[in-house]
Amino acid sequence: MFAILRNARNPLLRIGVVLSALWLAACQPGGGNTGQRIDTSDTVAVALLVPGGSGQPGDETLALSLQQAAQLAIADLQGVKIDLRVYNTGASPALAAQMANKAVDDGAKVILGPVFAESANAVGLAVANRNVNVLSFSNNADIAGGNVFVLGQTFQNTANRLVGYAASHGKRRILIVNDQTPAGEVGARAIQNAISRSGATFAGKASYSFSQQGVASAVPGIASRVKAGDVDALFLTADTAGALPMLAQLLPDQGVSAQQTTFIGLTRWDIPNATLSIPGLQGGWFAMPDPGPNLQFQSRYQAAYGSAPHPIAGLAYDGVAAIGALVRSGRPDALTRSGLTQGAGFVGVNGIFRLLPDGTNERALSVVEIRNGQTVVIEGAPRSFGGAGL
Repeated sequence: MFAILRNARNPLLRIGVVLSALWLAACQPGGGNTGQRIDTSDTVAVALLVPGGSGQPGDETLALSLQQAAQLAIADLQGVKIDLRVYNTGASPALAAQMANKAVDDGAKVILGPVFAESANAVGLAVANRNVNVLSFSNNADIAGGNVFVLGQTFQNTANRLVGYAASHGKRRILIVNDQTPAGEVGARAIQNAISRSGATFAGKASYSFSQQGVASAVPGIASRVKAGDVDALFLTADTAGALPMLAQLLPDQGVSAQQTTFIGLTRWDIPNATLSIPGLQGGWFAMPDPGPNLQFQSRYQAAYGSAPHPIAGLAYDGVAAIGALVRSGRPDALTRSGLTQGAGFVGVNGIFRLLPDGTNERALSVVEIRNGQTVVIEGAPRSFGGAGL
């Protein structure tokens, strides 16, 4: 069990693989078919905004990994001419907005990045009146809309996938267990939305204050609710760096195990990998991208650059790959909203994905179960969305 629940500043300001982000009430630009028309026979300028220049080692590592992943994607494009220009935004929303305007001055037809939600929101607002779309690396659905799209895996996407799978496999009565944090409340709403869409049964919601004492105080009540006999699954918003290890210990101590009442995770339980060895999580489910394409990407990145990619570096590859596929289509409106949201989506390093008209995305995800400290795919990610498009 971990020593103390995380109470740092960073998880509420940045996206990351644990999906802890600042959930902004974004002042969104208007809708319509935003975006620049392009000449697909000519070179298309694409701006890549990365968090370099902040002075923080983690930001510099992330910035380099995003840039290198984007360059790997550029090298894979065939018959498409893209001029990728990189701009450092630091960790400042104001600087991100400034760099976005500079990128458009330099001829950028679309902006890829930035990472952090506040910066992505600022960039969207800065270039909205210049009719340029932004494909941010954020996973924060609250900043999506208008000319801003998010490429990161969203809570709603994950919740839809897992609730749909649970309902179709006899786990229909779902109790939500969430942190009393901004991300925890947003996650709980996403799960409840997914339950209502899937035809599953909302068995209630149990929340806890984000502290060791808060978790310890809440567990007996959660266990009592499960033992009432009308709960098939616990859907947890907790991540591996927060309350998850403590819940995984205390719930079984109260007679609630993942083998009897399935534990379902809104976040990745394999990062760090050591989490998979926690006894209380054996038999639990979570969602992850198609392992095959992702492993191929990691191998190619390692061979090209001599190091492993950052966990979200694949988003930069996906963004370039999508832009390249659209440019290859020959459509002058390829980078407008109607082009970006074409129905069949795109193939990326995490499997297929598509951008939705509301600025969020849908990613094809695998459902995995933890068995003996390993992840076992129990339902693979879909290979197509169907419909018209690429």
